Amino acid sequence: MSFREESGSDDGRSSSTADLKRPFLHTGSWYRMGGGSVGGAGVMGSRQSSLMDKMMMMSSGAVIKDTAISAFLCTMIVALGPIQFGFTGGYSSPTQSGIIADLGLSISEFSIFGSLSNVGAMVGAIASGQISEYIGRKGSLMIASIPNIIGWLAISFAKDSSFLYMGRLLEGFGVGVISYTVPVYIAEIAPQNMRGALGSVNQLSVTIGILLVYILGMFVPWRVLAVIGILPCTILIPGLFFIPESPRWLAKMGMLEDAELSLQVLRGFETDITAEMNEIKRAVQSGSKRTTIRFAELKLKRYRVPLSLGIGLLVLQQLSGINAVLFYASSIFKAAGLTNSDLATSGLGAIQVVATGITTWLLDKAGRRILLIISATGMSLSLLLVAAAFFLEGTFSESSNLYHIMSVLSLCGLVAFVISFSLGMGAIPWIIMSEILPVNIKSLAGSVATLANWLTSWIITMTANLLLTWSSGGTFTLYMVVSVFSLVFVVLWVPETKGRTLEEIQWSFR
Repeated sequence: MSFREESGSDDGRSSSTADLKRPFLHTGSWYRMGGGSVGGAGVMGSRQSSLMDKMMMMSSGAVIKDTAISAFLCTMIVALGPIQFGFTGGYSSPTQSGIIADLGLSISEFSIFGSLSNVGAMVGAIASGQISEYIGRKGSLMIASIPNIIGWLAISFAKDSSFLYMGRLLEGFGVGVISYTVPVYIAEIAPQNMRGALGSVNQLSVTIGILLVYILGMFVPWRVLAVIGILPCTILIPGLFFIPESPRWLAKMGMLEDAELSLQVLRGFETDITAEMNEIKRAVQSGSKRTTIRFAELKLKRYRVPLSLGIGLLVLQQLSGINAVLFYASSIFKAAGLTNSDLATSGLGAIQVVATGITTWLLDKAGRRILLIISATGMSLSLLLVAAAFFLEGTFSESSNLYHIMSVLSLCGLVAFVISFSLGMGAIPWIIMSEILPVNIKSLAGSVATLANWLTSWIITMTANLLLTWSSGGTFTLYMVVSVFSLVFVVLWVPETKGRTLEEIQWSFR
């Protein structure tokens, strides 16, 4: 059954208003091919029949059933973006020695290379909200894919640090846009009872990208590894033409017929979408009396509270030191006394994938808050173990048994830290950010929150080598203090969002 209630006011809307709200660019989908606009007075039955006729006539010749295109399949396609994200983030770990040797870089110069992706991501984060606002979620991902591809090519052909740095900046820009757009898109298309699980696919894909670069980095040179990095976005671009745009974004832009059709495709043609579409329409109407919002208005409680929560979680996620561990895992394991640090790093990546997969399964069962509490507690305890092991390790000679015991303890602590992080603080801050921000401030507030995340990530990445050189035990003590504060922050302020629609969550802050 299609959405037709309260349609009189929409059909009566002036054409000038509709034109003003129409996006700069609206990327197409296969289910729109070959057809014009849908008549306002038509019934869903005829539209459904028309859609099925178009699908049956597709050049691929595949028989696509009405429930085949779902939120799950759409999530799998956009998950190629986070895989690119993870591949970019993990690239500096297995390639450090090779790049330094081939291009004659110093440790400081390589640290700049490792951190430049964060600088580019900050620029991408600033632009991500507006890009996503004016050309849609799918259009944003297409835009983000291009600099990623160019950046990997620049790195693969680099003869000196200039091309290396330029490529890293371009990759970072694309990743900055992806990091905002993918969780927002998934949250806006996912059914209420699957939003947590589908939302955590974003972080699961990041960990898969990290694992892939760790494993491949053991077998292929860094230039070849950069060429392989092109693949996720190269596949993503054509894949975006086969999925619908976010129905909530379409509704916000005044394209209610397209929004209804997108939602019907996402839920299946046998599903009654009336109630959900009515709720989306009411949320858009209550929050879109003006198309722009000023920074000053973010001080209002209904905006200030969700924005503070979103920024707080995303900043604490990075201050925990996770990127220091993942970006420089090989160096950390060498410092811990492990001879085969690359293999240990790959094992760490595999553990992270498994732990994040468990989170994906648990999110819509256990809830967000309890997993965040478990995660922050585990991170605090494991970082305490790592810090103590590194402090004690310095008091023994490298040939003693106690030194090797401390090395094993530090490794166990790092593994426990990554598992604990993956159980909550990895995926959930992005999910909550995409859930709690009202639709009319999502472009501005989402950009601010994403920028805060990447700025913190840059600071952590840039200082990691210097801090580890200063004191490994002291570095992980600082990260432990942050994890303890994260636990307090979650217990005192973070609400549970499981089992509530996006509109219900956003109304709760009013």
